[in-house]
Amino acid sequence: MRKSVRQLGFYIVLVALWHLVAEAKIWPPYLIPSPLSVLDSLRTGFGDRTFLIGLGISMKRILLGYGLSVVCGTALGFLLAASTLAKDTLGGLVLSLQSLPSLCWLPLAVLWFGLSEKAIIFVVVMGSLLAVTINTEAGVRHVPRIYMMAGRNLGARGHRLLLHVVLPASLPHIVTGLKQGWAFAWRSLISGEMIFVSLGLGHLLMMGRDLNDMSQVLAVMILIMAIGYSVDRLVFEMLENRIRRQWGLVAA
Repeated sequence: MRKSVRQLGFYIVLVALWHLVAEAKIWPPYLIPSPLSVLDSLRTGFGDRTFLIGLGISMKRILLGYGLSVVCGTALGFLLAASTLAKDTLGGLVLSLQSLPSLCWLPLAVLWFGLSEKAIIFVVVMGSLLAVTINTEAGVRHVPRIYMMAGRNLGARGHRLLLHVVLPASLPHIVTGLKQGWAFAWRSLISGEMIFVSLGLGHLLMMGRDLNDMSQVLAVMILIMAIGYSVDRLVFEMLENRIRRQWGLVAA
């Protein structure tokens, strides 16, 4: 309860300061719109379904791109952890590519796929794949050896050892990778949509800029942040709390 009150109080103060700065007219209204103007843009965007359509298209893209990242990244992470040859060859490449910002993939995406949905999905996948891979590999490598020995002594072999010993023991690292991968995928998606002429939240952001409508720009930014925050709290935080309870790190 206290946490919610503190958070509510913080945002009330923040909006009040924003309103005071906007009313002081230190900058022109088209540069610093008031909170009421941004709220009106949100109401208009949802009223004419522009924001709903853009949100639906963006969520479809993120689900497809992030889903591919999770499947491929998890498989690649297990491969790097299980194979010394893969670690010595692909491992360095994966680590090097992880340092590339997702925007670096945009020129290649345009050249390979053109201005299409495939290009945006490619940018999303490349933005999040490596974070999932690296954390999955770290999780598998940090499974205590005694767990493996105990599993084998109890008769676990092959896929049984993987499913019942390795995977549960590496879940904390894997979930961290999934969380990071989601954040990178969401950023990559918005970046791709801002450049490609295709409807989505990123495109709506650029439309606001082109129309010199800062209220729409801030409204879309607030929507993007709200979605990112909601997914983090409603999906990953609940998953992390459940894992901590199962591991006995918090009270059940």
